Amino acid sequence: MKVHALARYLPVLDWGRGYRRQTLSGDATAALIVTIMLIPQSLAYAMLAGLPPEAGLYASIVPILLYALFGTSRALAVGPVAVVSLMTAASLGAVAAQGTAGYAMAALTLAGLSGAMLLAMGVLRLGFLANFLSHPVISGFITASGILIATSQLRNILGVSAGGDTLPKMLASLWHALPTTNAYTLAIGLGATGFLFWARKRLKPALRGLGMGALAAERAARAGPVVAVFASTFAVWAFGLEARGVQIVGAVPQGLPPFTLPSFAPELVSALLLPAALISIVGFVESISVAQALAAKKRQRINPDQELIGLGAANLGAAFSGGFPVTGGFARSVVNFDAGAETPAAGAFTAVGLGLAAFLLTPLLHYLPNATLAATIIVAVLSLVDLTILNRAWAFAKGDFVAVVATILVTLGVGVEAGISAGVALSVGLHLLRSSRPHVAEVGLVPGTQHFRNILRHRVTTDPELLTLRIDQSLYFANAQFLEDLVFDRLAEDHAIRDVVLMCSAVNEIDLSALESLEAINARLAETGVALHLSEVKGPVMDRLQRAHFLSALTGQVYLSQWDAWQALAGSHARAPMAV
Repeated sequence: MKVHALARYLPVLDWGRGYRRQTLSGDATAALIVTIMLIPQSLAYAMLAGLPPEAGLYASIVPILLYALFGTSRALAVGPVAVVSLMTAASLGAVAAQGTAGYAMAALTLAGLSGAMLLAMGVLRLGFLANFLSHPVISGFITASGILIATSQLRNILGVSAGGDTLPKMLASLWHALPTTNAYTLAIGLGATGFLFWARKRLKPALRGLGMGALAAERAARAGPVVAVFASTFAVWAFGLEARGVQIVGAVPQGLPPFTLPSFAPELVSALLLPAALISIVGFVESISVAQALAAKKRQRINPDQELIGLGAANLGAAFSGGFPVTGGFARSVVNFDAGAETPAAGAFTAVGLGLAAFLLTPLLHYLPNATLAATIIVAVLSLVDLTILNRAWAFAKGDFVAVVATILVTLGVGVEAGISAGVALSVGLHLLRSSRPHVAEVGLVPGTQHFRNILRHRVTTDPELLTLRIDQSLYFANAQFLEDLVFDRLAEDHAIRDVVLMCSAVNEIDLSALESLEAINARLAETGVALHLSEVKGPVMDRLQRAHFLSALTGQVYLSQWDAWQALAGSHARAPMAV
């Protein structure tokens, strides 16, 4: 197989051939910045998933390397992300208890299943399946997940023991635990949260005011979480706050990711199949959205099916290196892009940096307080909460508003898996409902032209003996009966009609159920002395109709254009336009 053919499945063979020293400089700089950002994030998202902190580092090393080989995005940064980490915790909590070997094994298995599903979807070119998750539903789910994640971390900010997997349960548990709040933990948590919010919004302008260059100030501002980690860790160590009840990360194993094997136990695999599918789809949608947005800025192209393969390989890598499900993250990808990443090699360099951190820096994390990691998570996920989607959906489409609200409420009140499932079901259901009642307009001739427009919107010429209906959607089993009823209801209102023309300019497909409805319309119209005609039928639709006996039984004609039908059928009874 030639190199260009292999490059289809190994994009590294494409971008790697043109790798230059100046590209290396940009990738290395981006890798350094993203590595600094990822160290606290990886630890925090591992805690969110209910796993030891080192699992976050492990999930950010091998998966990034594999994505660099198989992915097509030049800037996407793969690793643990907030929403997928939350979904992981919800999925694993149903099969094992946190802190047990079974829980860690289930995490590996979940990553392996997700990787296998993504890989299979990529090989089979099933990237289009992600389209069943509409943007409003995804926005609603991510917003609700952000609220859940932030609420779940309040226990670490307060230093209390609380739980729950839904918003009502979390709030009730926090309320009952409030009297046991640890003042030292609360001070660290509020201090870290306040500093991180300030660093995100104000640190760069402050540094610019001190005379620092724009680029240097931007990069220094990105290191805000690292400053919070070092400052709070030093405070806990220096003042002995562990003895005062401040919960810390504790001993973190030093070394590179270990080789691990997921479980193949049938009962565990069957229990995790649905969660793995949901995590795969949500992760892919989030990742491909970020990748396409960044690629568009440099006029690059993203191959969705190859992205599935890249993400599948990354998740399989996580399963065999002590990690948990991963995907492309929005924040770190934007940082990677802004820092000058030119190729996926930036991700590979990031993996090297994280490997060095896992090998050399983990002893320094012993006194890192959980409250600081919780603050890192809260500040990161609150940027995901977008309640303005409710106003936009209400103003634009009430059906989308219902889907968004239902997704948010079910996610908050029942759980993340139920929320995304409800969102998908509602999206598909609303689509079927809308497509089952296609827009059909009665049209007339715009005077002085050969154009035909809706009689309710334009001043047009009509003929009382000629009924022209423009069908604005493909015809299939769900809407075939609707068209049939519409035609007969219209004829029942007006007995003067002698010809009916179905204008098919927007009909891209007709299935067998719709064909049978057309045959029924033709037969019933013939019984009343009314002829059925078609106009502006597209080539592929005409090819399908010619393979059936419908055209031979058609009582009227098939016209190339609606103008031809008007010239042939409109008579002396044509009426001048009426005011609209």
